[in-house]
Amino acid sequence: MRVVFAGTPEPAVPSLERLIASDKHEVIAIVTRPDAAAGRGRKQVRSPIGVLADSHGIPVLTPARPSDPEFLEALAVLEPDVCPVVAYGALLPRPVLNIPRFGWINLHFSLLPAWRGAAPVQAAIAAGDDVTGASTFLLEEGMDTGPILGVVTEVVRPSDTAGELLSRLAISGAELLEATLDAIDAGEASAVTQSADGVSYAKKVTVDAARIDWMRSAAAVDRQIRAVTPNPGAWTKVGDIRMKVLPVTVSTESMEPGHIVVRKDGVYVGTASTAVVLGDIVPQGKKPMKALDWARGARLTETAVAQ
Repeated sequence: MRVVFAGTPEPAVPSLERLIASDKHEVIAIVTRPDAAAGRGRKQVRSPIGVLADSHGIPVLTPARPSDPEFLEALAVLEPDVCPVVAYGALLPRPVLNIPRFGWINLHFSLLPAWRGAAPVQAAIAAGDDVTGASTFLLEEGMDTGPILGVVTEVVRPSDTAGELLSRLAISGAELLEATLDAIDAGEASAVTQSADGVSYAKKVTVDAARIDWMRSAAAVDRQIRAVTPNPGAWTKVGDIRMKVLPVTVSTESMEPGHIVVRKDGVYVGTASTAVVLGDIVPQGKKPMKALDWARGARLTETAVAQ
């Protein structure tokens, strides 16, 4: 089939790599978000999908808005059979959805209808889900509401960060997406309407939402931190010092929420249940370091509190 692939970030790369390597499908063009300023120098940077497309000499379309008439015209001229999409980052209007013969096939990193929306992996970890997965479905104008074409499951490990879980789902999801396109090509695909039960939503995680709430239980704090690692990164303040907090260990020690105790074996912070032991932290403007090294240098008082 003639394929126009839409995607932007690193988790979409395994899917595009599989389709480029496929002997059943021809990737004739890529749709990705426009180059964006990044880093301290704020230089314009190509998306990971754009970089991969460039390395294979595949034409790249970067519309500011998918509704732009120039983009609609360019896509129509390509006459794609199908448009797989993985984390493209923009809503597609009906005129765009109507162009490919077999529609737009979205790979979403949850077991729909659970965790529709922008941050399904983060939501699954924060909620304490034991199992998650990925789904392929026919894209429509609703938020991840289209009929399901295929699913793959993935166990959520007790120590998983969002980055680790998403990396695994990007690989298994890429296999699922290729299998879905193969089934469409062979006329063997079967779309199943999503259940009205079990619907949940995963909104985008903001920096403010990543601030650690020490008034929650140790288990909830642990999940909150892992859910936003590596991005946007969990954070807290100790006095005037703001720092990112990487994954922690739940202890059996009971302490007041937010209260910090420095011991030979680690830095303990109280929660609503038992304390957690900090691992690595990143003080603002500095490199990652062991929490114990930071605490010794900071000369914390007995009344130090994380907020």
